[in-house]
Amino acid sequence: MLAVWIILGVVVFIGLAIALSYNRFVSQRNLVRNAWANIDTELRRRYDLIPNLVETVKGYASHERQTFEAVTLARNAAAAATGSPAQQAQAEGPLIGALRQLFAVAENYPQLKANENFLQLQGELANTEDRLQTARRFYNNNVQDYNRRVQSVPSNIVANWFNFKEEEFFEVEEAIRTAGAPKVDFS
Repeated sequence: MLAVWIILGVVVFIGLAIALSYNRFVSQRNLVRNAWANIDTELRRRYDLIPNLVETVKGYASHERQTFEAVTLARNAAAAATGSPAQQAQAEGPLIGALRQLFAVAENYPQLKANENFLQLQGELANTEDRLQTARRFYNNNVQDYNRRVQSVPSNIVANWFNFKEEEFFEVEEAIRTAGAPKVDFS
């Protein structure tokens, strides 16, 4: 009779361990999804700022049509990307490059750089980039913790039983920097 109680106790213990592990996986998966939603929110905010920025620059550099078209096409492609984090990151690369090109154009127009609307949009974009980088770090940290559990023994057994799969990291080029480090000239 004692052996039956011991076996029953072990079964209950294993069942509780499995249930706790499952619940922790669900919690971590939801945290990863919530972190991704934060990234998506910041991306959408950036996408909304870009047309206004392009229109402001157009007012001063109307002959830079190719640059404006490249930014618009890259923005539309990135906004339309709705796949995995890796697919979204791949769509972000051309946009970041196009925005860098737009800011390079803006550097050639001192009166544009002094325009209050441009400065405000540039500040908003820089703020959005900072928030996006923070959200990306938070997401990637959560993915790392979750993936570690999916790969580690004994939690990988529960992950396999209940089909918890590894999540993808969101890795893109460095943020768009609209204001670089101050330049020092001793000449």
